[in-house]
Amino acid sequence: MVSSLKHIISLKELDRNDLLGILQKGIEIKRNPQAFFSACERKGLFMLFQKTSTRTSLSFQSGIHQMGGYAAMMDWEASNFKLSPIQYEVRYASRNCDLIMARLKKNVDLLQLAQYSSVPVINGCCEKYHPCQALADLMTVYEVAGTFSGITITYVGIHNNVANSLVAGCTTLGIKLLLVTPIINEDSWDEELMQAAYRSGHVENVVCLSEAVSRTDFIYTDTWVDMEFYIDPNYKEENNRRIEIMSNFQLNRANLMGFSPYIMHDMPIHPGLEIEEELIESDHSVIYQQAENRMHAQKALMLYLVENHE
Repeated sequence: MVSSLKHIISLKELDRNDLLGILQKGIEIKRNPQAFFSACERKGLFMLFQKTSTRTSLSFQSGIHQMGGYAAMMDWEASNFKLSPIQYEVRYASRNCDLIMARLKKNVDLLQLAQYSSVPVINGCCEKYHPCQALADLMTVYEVAGTFSGITITYVGIHNNVANSLVAGCTTLGIKLLLVTPIINEDSWDEELMQAAYRSGHVENVVCLSEAVSRTDFIYTDTWVDMEFYIDPNYKEENNRRIEIMSNFQLNRANLMGFSPYIMHDMPIHPGLEIEEELIESDHSVIYQQAENRMHAQKALMLYLVENHE
């Protein structure tokens, strides 16, 4: 059994019209939520978590409930997914819901989940991609700037799953994206994605943060250490290595050199590491707006998938 459904695993699955339509629908939902109170009436969202979460869990639960649906949440470790092959468990689970959102450690597991599911699967984060975060990021840029035309975004940090989905979205929409990523998370690297992005002319690697800030409208940073390893004592050496290399790339007043781009961060924030505390609460910070938009963008995504599945 191989699924031919529309799934959102990386963000590469969406063409420009569909991606832009979802972002515009997210803004519409945010402005007039009452109009969508029954948009997913009696639709069920199965949420499967192998990784911890604040924003993904809260935003998806709130989003589906606010559109008249319901969420059933399951911890991978407290389920039989850890005991039995995915293909068997998901063929059962997908008979009990209309959508699946899975936040798993491995992309290969998400691909298998999608292959054998009878309903659309959304990647809530894996080691390679974070499409839901990129949707919220792009919605925030569009909401603040009112356009994607002529906009430049700079991502500074570790080249990771967030960077990949941002690359995919910016390539699709034709947004200029500057990558200041002195460290690459090898588990996240997608050679095919990056070669296509470079060929598009929309994505560019920049060595110096000073070069990027003079060209950018939005500057975006992320944690230097994956959440599941942040307090792992076995990861301490790699953690220290990253801090040593990345400290010169911290978002701070000095590194912005008098420029005032909008400040973005996908949270959780580690003040004093990837970003100085002053910038988090600055007038140009859109961090909390960006975080709030997780729910609105995901509402639009769920609605898109439900309507296409029906």
